[in-house]
Amino acid sequence: MKRTSLRQIGLLLSAIFLAIGVNLGTAGAEELRIGFLAPVTGPLAQLGKDMTDGFQLYLDETKGDFHGAQVKFIREDTQGKPALAVLKAEKLINEDKVHLLVGGTLASIGYAVAPVSTREKIIYIPSIPSGDDLTQRKLNEFPYMIRTGWTSSQPNHPLGEWACEQGYKKVVTVAADYAFGHESVGGFQKSFEDCGGKVIQKILPPLNTKDFGPYIPTIKADADAIFTVMVGPMTLQFPKQLRDSGFKKPIIGSGASYDEFALPFMGDEVIGDVSALQYSAALDTPKNEAFVKPYRSKFGKVPGYYAETNYTTALLIDEVMKKTGGKWPGSEEFLKIMQGLKIEAPRGPVSFDDMRNPIQNIYIKKIEKKKMFGYDKDELWNTVIKTYPKVSQFWTYGKDKFLAQPVYDRDYPPCKYCE
Repeated sequence: MKRTSLRQIGLLLSAIFLAIGVNLGTAGAEELRIGFLAPVTGPLAQLGKDMTDGFQLYLDETKGDFHGAQVKFIREDTQGKPALAVLKAEKLINEDKVHLLVGGTLASIGYAVAPVSTREKIIYIPSIPSGDDLTQRKLNEFPYMIRTGWTSSQPNHPLGEWACEQGYKKVVTVAADYAFGHESVGGFQKSFEDCGGKVIQKILPPLNTKDFGPYIPTIKADADAIFTVMVGPMTLQFPKQLRDSGFKKPIIGSGASYDEFALPFMGDEVIGDVSALQYSAALDTPKNEAFVKPYRSKFGKVPGYYAETNYTTALLIDEVMKKTGGKWPGSEEFLKIMQGLKIEAPRGPVSFDDMRNPIQNIYIKKIEKKKMFGYDKDELWNTVIKTYPKVSQFWTYGKDKFLAQPVYDRDYPPCKYCE
């Protein structure tokens, strides 16, 4: 009788715990609340989906358990608007009590959310915003921020050097007229001209331009190649319109111009085009294959850098929690631990410089149509043709020398060879 009563009491207590939401198997586990900022609606919604999918894949692989901390992943739609991103960041901090913020898309969103992080003493990880000065001249304003992606100019310094090695002497740049375009061109132009090349013309179509007809005829005929920085729908329209016009010279571009999210919608006109970035889905490594295959199986597409960067961000957060035994260490200690990490990601080795920006491989990529990873269909892939290892945001110039120059913008470097 006594045994029956004890058993009944035990069952009753279990029912009560379940009713109030206590999981006996995970009792005592710490909750890690991550606020994720990405566009779900609006013109950048596809980028936001890729960002979310990359992070979610890592959560699925780990079952949301970061070494004893149960992840609560809270997503908010920024619509790609800085003012709305600030409101959503404040909501995540004040209402959801998140431990850290992740995400953002455009540099303007990164610059808008970073001060919120400073004010609230909350970690902010801009996984996609690539504005150079976030981890350069303005870094002291953002003591709780660490970037997991890249600076706009970082991959384009090696690309400028590579263009010189191909024998290109004169290049025309065609870039979306906003900060990302200016900084990408700046990095390419600086290294290209430092090794003897000349940028002879800069063309700056407005962001979201659809018709490049007014610009293409103005491209100087004596250019050896074009360097292009396109984003969003511009990535599909510009190369097609340029080739349809009869232009046959080489096209090289920023990684955003040929990211994997756009390749399935491009035609054979882009075969042979070259770009540079810290990630390519065609990296032939076991680590990358182990990322590409599950991602494609789950989401029906090949991952680009928007997905990989957020997958790697989740990996880095997990590695911090590994070192703390699944306990939240506080913002200052979290930042210190993450900055000291050295990991192997799908993109390759990643570490951090003393200004909290990744040091990572930069890959020169050529678009080819081929089969990869056992898939039986010929598809467009960003085949890696050269690797620049351990590239810093300061390239080979050194931090002090680099920071002494102005930030890359519409007028710097000046177009001294333009007529």
